[in-house]
Amino acid sequence: MNYQLDDIDKALLNRIQSDFPIAPRPFAKIAEELNLIEDEVIEKIRRLKEKDIIRRVGGNFSPERLGYVSTLCAGKVPEEKLEHFTRTINSYPGVTHNYLRDNSFNVWFTFIAPSAEEIEKNLAEISEKTGIRDILNLPATRVYKIRAHFNLK
Repeated sequence: MNYQLDDIDKALLNRIQSDFPIAPRPFAKIAEELNLIEDEVIEKIRRLKEKDIIRRVGGNFSPERLGYVSTLCAGKVPEEKLEHFTRTINSYPGVTHNYLRDNSFNVWFTFIAPSAEEIEKNLAEISEKTGIRDILNLPATRVYKIRAHFNLK
């Protein structure tokens, strides 16, 4: 999973994180802005997805406005199980993203589902599949929405 980002990868990742163009051909619009061609943009995104640099390209919605619930989860994952654990959680469509933290609970991820019961069921499955028993489920009591944009240089 060691992939070296080039300048085009970085420019593309910076561009698609926020304010994705709503247009009949959004990748052509991005290509024009970055002085590339549409096929090159599409191929770069495909390659970045294959290399697990990006998980998906899509819209973000407020779960509660759609009748869904969301929660923040944290797993206590030994180094030798990190790749298997993150691959497993990423296979669930309700997991929007995950990140490592310098803590005994080192893998943090968000989970969205139609119900709290479904989240609990999925967390139990993840625990069974990975052998990780220490997974915290920290449902939101109050939602704060921040805009996360990571500037790659």
